[in-house]
Amino acid sequence: MEKRPCSSSLAVKTSHVLPPDTNYHGTLFGGILMAHIDDVAAIAAVRHCRKAVVTASTDSVDFLEPVKQGNSICVEAFVTWTRNTSMEVFVKAVAEDLLSGDRKVCATAFLTFVAVDENLRPVPVPEVYPETESEKLLYEGAPLRAERRRERRKYSREFAERFGTTYPWNN
Repeated sequence: MEKRPCSSSLAVKTSHVLPPDTNYHGTLFGGILMAHIDDVAAIAAVRHCRKAVVTASTDSVDFLEPVKQGNSICVEAFVTWTRNTSMEVFVKAVAEDLLSGDRKVCATAFLTFVAVDENLRPVPVPEVYPETESEKLLYEGAPLRAERRRERRKYSREFAERFGTTYPWNN
């Protein structure tokens, strides 16, 4: 498989924040922003590998600034690192006051996707390589983030086993 640059997977989605998208405070529901993030990140992952993908993990999504009704929300994503069958995708969400032109980063996140075949079995993905300084910074930090994800996943599995599928009131 031929290596591909980070930039070849870039995906961008801009949406207008309308009243049904907002909460009591007139700001974008966090869940709607998370759906935009997952959608755009999945597109970036598919662009990179040209295969079907599944979301394997979402690192913490930090809501840095509120996104107000009437703003636009622009979500940008690209593949920053790959392993055998998985891809790390960096996502940045930018809110824009359409009347003033003021822009602010309102959230960032890293997601991991796994490429799969028609039987949902993992398949190899092409390597990715950085070109810009920002891409290099993200690429170099990826092994540490991957190790933290493995540790967090182990911890999550232990919790799942501990708490199981029974209802809390049946314990």
